[in-house]
Amino acid sequence: MRLLKVATCNLNQWAMDFDCNVKHIKESIEEAKRAGAVIRLGPELEITGYGCEDHFLELDTVNHAWECLKDILLGHWTDGILCSFGMPVIKDSERYNCQVLCYNRKIIMIRPKMWLANDGNYRELRWFTAWKLKDKLVDFQLPRDISEALSQTSVPFGYGYIQFLDTAVAAEVCEELFTPIPPHAELALNGVEVFMNASGSHHQLRKLDVRLRAFIGATHTRGGVYMYSNHQGCDGGRLYYDGCSCVVVNGDLVAQGSQFSLKDVEVVVAHVDLDAVASLRGSISSFQEQASYKTKVPSVAASYSLCQSFNLKISLSSPLEINYHCAEEEIAFGPGCWLWDYLRRSGASGFLLPLSGGADSSSVAAIVGCMCQLVVKEIANGDEQVKADAVRIGHYAEGELPTDSREFARRIFYTVFMGSENSSEATRTRAKVLADEVGSWHLDVSIDGIVSALLSLFQTLTGKRPRYKVDGGSNIENLGLQNIQARIRMVLAFMLASLLPWVHSKPGFYLVLGSSNVDEGLRGYLTKYDCSSADINPIGSISKQDLRAFLRWAATHLRYSSLADIEAAPPTAELEPIRSNYSQLDEVDMGMTYEELSVYGRLRKIYRCGPVSMFKNLCYRWGAKLSPSEVAEKVKHFFKYYSINRHKMTVLTPSYHAESYSPEDNRFDLRQFLYNSRWPYQFGKIDELVKELNGDSVGVRRESSGMGVVAAGSGNPNVGL
Repeated sequence: MRLLKVATCNLNQWAMDFDCNVKHIKESIEEAKRAGAVIRLGPELEITGYGCEDHFLELDTVNHAWECLKDILLGHWTDGILCSFGMPVIKDSERYNCQVLCYNRKIIMIRPKMWLANDGNYRELRWFTAWKLKDKLVDFQLPRDISEALSQTSVPFGYGYIQFLDTAVAAEVCEELFTPIPPHAELALNGVEVFMNASGSHHQLRKLDVRLRAFIGATHTRGGVYMYSNHQGCDGGRLYYDGCSCVVVNGDLVAQGSQFSLKDVEVVVAHVDLDAVASLRGSISSFQEQASYKTKVPSVAASYSLCQSFNLKISLSSPLEINYHCAEEEIAFGPGCWLWDYLRRSGASGFLLPLSGGADSSSVAAIVGCMCQLVVKEIANGDEQVKADAVRIGHYAEGELPTDSREFARRIFYTVFMGSENSSEATRTRAKVLADEVGSWHLDVSIDGIVSALLSLFQTLTGKRPRYKVDGGSNIENLGLQNIQARIRMVLAFMLASLLPWVHSKPGFYLVLGSSNVDEGLRGYLTKYDCSSADINPIGSISKQDLRAFLRWAATHLRYSSLADIEAAPPTAELEPIRSNYSQLDEVDMGMTYEELSVYGRLRKIYRCGPVSMFKNLCYRWGAKLSPSEVAEKVKHFFKYYSINRHKMTVLTPSYHAESYSPEDNRFDLRQFLYNSRWPYQFGKIDELVKELNGDSVGVRRESSGMGVVAAGSGNPNVGL
């Protein structure tokens, strides 16, 4: 038997905070060595942090990474343990995303990434060059100060593996695993038994299974030990890296780290038998045949042994059942951990949330409550960093600690119900009850006086006073009156966030939390610069359907029972007067259901459908209940309002990324924001298809809408709420 103990880790790194990152790296190595591991794998670009973005273009970033690596190698950290460190490296004139493999205070080789992530949230080709030379390793001249410090002039650079005396080890970096012909296939045929995948993979609802199945598939038919390391936490942007570092052997998961955690460092250790890898490969005839005429991959010889022989005192890691969170748990824990990282690193003293008593703001309140529960739990488990952060943010006296989540929430979480004459007593009561369950410092304020003052000013200026539609006003008046209320709430929220800490003799400021969901963003069913305009938004990329399921779950599992009533209530903005024969409802205002919006969103983004392709797809999906003409009207209605309101996405509050059909304009969904909302060519094609399907020479009526371009602060009927 060849017994090998390996360690991989989740690290909560912070882009451009080199002291923080090196501290976590050293802690992970120490923990791996204490466990007896001889291989330690860290996440992609762990020294700089993955999310540095255009900072990668600065020479300082690369130079600081080398300085940090030198600091690690001059110490005892790599004595007796193979460590893979992620950092940017400049060779000649090109910048590469690299894994630097080190052992016994020396660099053994540098492995540049060959296939870069360049879709969705990823822009690696903007900062890095893909390594293209596969048939040989080249010499890399180390920077002078590194060379002098390590007594090394040059090291092998390129695609290859390390041949130890008793096994072969290779790196495969993140995206490379998911390519049509991944490197591990060729490396396995060359005798590599241990694969190290350093990754920077973000959380997305229901995505984890795709990732884990890739690790399992990589070794199921080829054999091997597959190590995976990932970042975990918010490193300074919209993404939450969701950890789940793991070890897979011959298709079986034998070690798995947490997906969501407040810990800065989590090390996952596995004890494996490499003879099991050799045995599996020897039993597969096709593997043997392909290995006999393989393409030779270059290697670096390392005259060290990593394995131990048979020893009954050593227990091997056994296959585990994969641990998955349900979507409701993902919504609770992912945004909750992201909020904690943002709070403790921003210098803020807490959060302020406009709490309307509706589903969206109540979801945000529940997520903050979940965050507080996680903090108290980690303190009870002995996490010193969480304790130090919580004591600092909560302004506890010396010797005091957070022991109750509601008490902690009252110190760091303000909620405010900003009611008007259009608000119902039901929503006011729901907001107050939920605030009490979570523990927030709750305020109830009326904005009617401010609204009246503004309308009086408008009347003085123009001689006219707008009326609601139910009172005989026009659509323009109706929308304007709703927008006034919404924007007043934004201004009031930011004023309270900046001044309430002062009122209560606390230092700092509060972060304003937004609460618009992904479907409202897609449709544009929000007022530009209203309460959706905040500092950050933990639910901005989560669908209404998922949020309602989360509320049902949280009512029981987070023990906020009032959420059940909130979920059951019909969604309403409460911006129009309530009458005996009229009550404002979101889905009526939008002209579509939230369920339909999710369908439109997925077809538009995930399946890359324009109006015509969406019409064709929905004819199949909805054909049993809707005629082609009805499907056409729905598709046109969606694209009309989507395009009219696309400009709102340019100022969307930075939101936690959780959904693959997010319309977020700054990083993920890059499109124009000035459209011809009549879509004359595309809608004409839909009309032609409807005529063919119906056999009707008349066709269907095109919507007459004009250009539909909306300037900031104005809009068409039912747009901009």
